[in-house]
Amino acid sequence: MKEENVILVNENDEQIGLMPKMEAHEKALLHRAFSVFVFNSKNQLMLQQRALDKYHSPGLWTNTCCSHQREGESNIQAGMRRLQEEMGFVVDLQESISFIYKAPFDNGLTEHEYDHIVIGKYNGTPEINPDEVADWKWMSLEDVKNDMVKNPQLYTEWFKIIFEKFYQHINILDNESNS
Repeated sequence: MKEENVILVNENDEQIGLMPKMEAHEKALLHRAFSVFVFNSKNQLMLQQRALDKYHSPGLWTNTCCSHQREGESNIQAGMRRLQEEMGFVVDLQESISFIYKAPFDNGLTEHEYDHIVIGKYNGTPEINPDEVADWKWMSLEDVKNDMVKNPQLYTEWFKIIFEKFYQHINILDNESNS
């Protein structure tokens, strides 16, 4: 199978090139990515545990799914594609916030991403792809936040960064809707 390219971008999320994924991670170059957050009707977040044989962060808990857009693919199209590939279902997604983060790994690779958060609602049971996902669960945002403080080693580096930014964004939205 041919290695996927990632879309290299500048700090304005404007495409400046394409590069094989591993090379971009080795060189820590800024590239476009997305992170899917799926919630149920109880407002719990669906978390996935990464497959145990992933090349980085194996067995760690993270958001519902995440990956990289393909050239010409929208954030929503990419999110729906990857949700189907990893979790075995598709839902309508909507764009939320986006931001740049950088997370180095022990294996010498670095995620340096312009990350687009997309959100969906789902109440069913996923049919996980065992090549991508070891397990899954629903958790309230408050429980995720508390568990990350107690057990940060159980979560992916990017999820800890994203969750902090995303959690603040959710609180801002909740406060606006309650005022």
